[in-house]
Amino acid sequence: MSDAGRSSFDPDWQEKYPEMVLTAGRAVARLNPGNRVFVGTGCAEPIALVRALTDRAAELADVEIVHLLTMGEAPYADRKLSECFLVNSFFIAENVRGHIQEGLGDYTPIMLSDIPRLFHSGQLPLDAALIQVSPPDDRGKVSLGISVDIVRSAVENASLVIAQVNPRMPRTRGESFLDVSDLDILVPVDAPLLEVHLPPVDEVTRRIGEHVASLVEDGSTVEFGIGRIPHAVVELLKEKRDLGIHTEMFSDSIMELVESGAVTGARKSLDRGKVTASFCMGTRALYDYVDDNPLFVFRPTEYVNDTGIIGKQHKMAAINTALEVDLTGQVCSDSLGSRFYSGIGGQVDFNRGAARSPGGKAIIALPSTAKGGTVSRIVPRLSPGAGVVTTRGDVHYVVTEHGVAYLHGKSVQERALALISIAGPEFRSMLFHEAIEAKYLRPDMARVEDRVVVTSGEMKTTFLTEDGTQITFRPIRPTDEATMRDLVYHLSQETIYYRFMANVKHFPHRQIQDFVYIDHRKDVAIVGTLPEAHGEEIIAVGRYYLDGRTNRAEVAFVVRDEWQGHHIGRFLFRHLATIAKRNGISGFTAEVLRGNKRMQDIFNHSEYKVIAKLSDDVFSFRIDF
Repeated sequence: MSDAGRSSFDPDWQEKYPEMVLTAGRAVARLNPGNRVFVGTGCAEPIALVRALTDRAAELADVEIVHLLTMGEAPYADRKLSECFLVNSFFIAENVRGHIQEGLGDYTPIMLSDIPRLFHSGQLPLDAALIQVSPPDDRGKVSLGISVDIVRSAVENASLVIAQVNPRMPRTRGESFLDVSDLDILVPVDAPLLEVHLPPVDEVTRRIGEHVASLVEDGSTVEFGIGRIPHAVVELLKEKRDLGIHTEMFSDSIMELVESGAVTGARKSLDRGKVTASFCMGTRALYDYVDDNPLFVFRPTEYVNDTGIIGKQHKMAAINTALEVDLTGQVCSDSLGSRFYSGIGGQVDFNRGAARSPGGKAIIALPSTAKGGTVSRIVPRLSPGAGVVTTRGDVHYVVTEHGVAYLHGKSVQERALALISIAGPEFRSMLFHEAIEAKYLRPDMARVEDRVVVTSGEMKTTFLTEDGTQITFRPIRPTDEATMRDLVYHLSQETIYYRFMANVKHFPHRQIQDFVYIDHRKDVAIVGTLPEAHGEEIIAVGRYYLDGRTNRAEVAFVVRDEWQGHHIGRFLFRHLATIAKRNGISGFTAEVLRGNKRMQDIFNHSEYKVIAKLSDDVFSFRIDF
């Protein structure tokens, strides 16, 4: 704890408020059968008060215990005490999960931003609130410390407020302070705060984090949901610049991100220059870090999770997790089938807020599989009983370790294809078949089922033109069908003639399908793209087709007319050659019309051995690597 935090405590506070000071046992003796009792959140759970309450079980009946996420003991969640205590959780943590799944406790599904309104409106009146605070200062102010969230509104609306007063609770800046007069009973307890140690990041989680981090631009304001994936992302943002943080919670990883210089908050629209949160969960090192630290402002849930506030932030990137996503984009985050597992939390609040934000990104991240790779998390339909947390109309980005699918504004067919492409490779065929059966995909797409594959990230690269335009080159995807159609119909007749060696006037749907559905085990197709407001524009396509008998591949590429002359074709050829060599291919072949001087120039001035033969106005090229 910082020296500033220690010196701000009034050492004589117990003598100053003697009529309010009681032991934990005497304090909870004020509670009666039938009361509704709120318990403080996360690592600020007042353990001494919880134990004292449970010790009175024989004297109590029908006491409803309500809370958000709690990380400590939950001795009241015991089958033997189910007649004494009813657990009603807004977000299910491990300490009460089994109790609720057995039907002995209850779960209230609700968006986090709506919980304070339950208290304020009287819809869920509170007889008592058990909380934990710092000792009073010389002005009679205590701090809610690491958990402001819904605790503040509980304090404001509970008939009886019992505060566990702990000198180890940091004093945090923002709206964490309460006057002693807002409390009824003070229970001195000097004990370590609960700590949470995040598990190490595994390879799958790291790959997900890399994909998510690639979506976060410099100057973005970021929210990290609960779980190992959002916090794996934190570790990968250290090279970003001028990030802002507006999040319901954070953990230890925030410290390294701040110290890296990536977080300045300089471009935040609200709370500029500050890290805004409603609670944190971590180790003692984190609690010392936020103690009296002016960089951090802790605000109540009704502010932090307000979609209007979130939507005003600059390039708001909301990162949340899911348990399942179906092929239409419905996101389940709080249950495994009919078994409740966690909660809605702030996912909907931040997803909708980020969608409103100028340049914002609403991101749902999840591993593609579960149970050791035996179960797909991308599913044809949600499990029976599973609840929809984020609707198919609200979903934007879905990320797995295999890539990113952008769904907002996309048709059901486009969504299904995008999600299949980021599913586990072993489940793609099943998902494709199920999508056709469900009529999400047209029946004629069965012919390309085996070509919906996940491609290597090594095929992705960028090229900077002389005028400073950055072009991204990546493998073609099934979801590129519409943009590929747009490309071919915007090529000039000369470019079409040189590429296809015929005066093609129209491209049948089947031919467009063949352009985008590639069997990447033997063929490769790379597109050059430029970002647009709602996706990408394809300006170049390169492809090779492997002849297994000769171990050579026929190569061809085309560049949109207005982008010719920028050396894009030359770069695309080199990139295709790099991929081919990596795959053990010995060389390229190509057929080029005599009049296509640009293509001939690319081949003839490459670094490879080139042999060209002319026959009937067509050059046949052989290129040896």
